[in-house]
Amino acid sequence: MLRKIIVTVCIILCFVLQCSVFDSLSFAGIIPNLMIVLTSSFGFMRGEREGLVIGFFCGLLSDIFFGGFLGFYALLLMYIGFLNGKFCKIFYPEDIKLPLALIIVSDLSYGIICYILTFMLRGRFEFAYYFLHIILPEALYTIVVTLFLYPAVLKVNEKLENHERKRAQKFV
Repeated sequence: MLRKIIVTVCIILCFVLQCSVFDSLSFAGIIPNLMIVLTSSFGFMRGEREGLVIGFFCGLLSDIFFGGFLGFYALLLMYIGFLNGKFCKIFYPEDIKLPLALIIVSDLSYGIICYILTFMLRGRFEFAYYFLHIILPEALYTIVVTLFLYPAVLKVNEKLENHERKRAQKFV
């Protein structure tokens, strides 16, 4: 129960930071995608199921506030969390290379899929412009923010796992 409460608080906190603080710190209208950082991080730390669930709720929150229709971002972030959960078996907390690589691939994939489904299908074929001016800068800004946010998410996860281990030992 404690994990659900803390993860919910993390989702809401990242969403509020993304919409308020980082909106003020935008570069040329580009803000980092903290929902991808959170979804990917919990995905490869906790596995496919947790990544899927957290991705769904991060995406649902984005859909409610920014989406044109309900479910687009929820489905997209759900898949991103699930696919990042596939790397749970090779995740080592002290190694930051895998999380950075997965988060940048997730953000680039997110941007490309959003372009295909929201612009290209409506006849807007300026992919090079969109990639160079929106997708790539957002991915780079997200990686810079990940260097600071990821250690905090890792600490939260470690504390929750320690608490769950201690609680499980009480019942043995």
